[in-house]
Amino acid sequence: MIHPTAIIDSKAEIDTNVSIGPYSFIGADVSIGSGTVIGPHAVIEPYVTIGPDCKIFQYAAIGATPQSVRFEGGKTYVKIGRNCIIREFVTIHRGTEFGGGITEIGDNCYLMNYVHIAHDCKLGRGVVFANNASLAGHITIGDHVTTGGFVAIHQFVKVGDYAFIGAKSGIPKDIPPYVIAEGHRAKLHGLNKVGLKRHGFSEKTLSKLKKAYRIIYRIGLTLNEATERVNAEVEPIPEVLNFISFIKSIQRGLTR
Repeated sequence: MIHPTAIIDSKAEIDTNVSIGPYSFIGADVSIGSGTVIGPHAVIEPYVTIGPDCKIFQYAAIGATPQSVRFEGGKTYVKIGRNCIIREFVTIHRGTEFGGGITEIGDNCYLMNYVHIAHDCKLGRGVVFANNASLAGHITIGDHVTTGGFVAIHQFVKVGDYAFIGAKSGIPKDIPPYVIAEGHRAKLHGLNKVGLKRHGFSEKTLSKLKKAYRIIYRIGLTLNEATERVNAEVEPIPEVLNFISFIKSIQRGLTR
């Protein structure tokens, strides 16, 4: 299952049923879970952990040192969950000593060609990034977030669960969960109804989220006034509570 031209450091830990293609490089202190397939010419640098049943395509580069002038060469990490698909020319950089020390990719993520994940980013489960999406450092992405191609997200931004970001969008501020964002400087365009239905959200849940969204964004209240009104008028189902909790936790400003 390991091609004779692959270069594998003696300190790498390769589990059973792992396939490694021609001319790939696996560095020291790399751990690869059972059933994972590494394509040809892939580079997995030191301090990377890859979960089971992942598929990493040719020319992917995982675990390079972060693009940060403050990085001093410390021992930092990349952790990739199970059943992830990482396509051609994807780049994922290690964390920094000052940013938590780890870049994390959750289970069941799909990163298409030329996606870049910078240092200290955290991706939840089931994230899908289309071609050329780029994340700056210290970004947090919730579960089941989807982006179109050529999306650029500013450092320290947070994107909430089940959000959808349209192609060619620039994201300078936080994106709440369950919404659609799009634009050169992104604006919100309502709930991600199609995505939420595909993930099994009920009509009742969609109705409650729609009411909360309308109060926050459509009637001209301040955020404090709007969140108080949501608490008073909208049934506190988990999704509404998540929506309001995210808005209260913003630090970079909220996309409007």
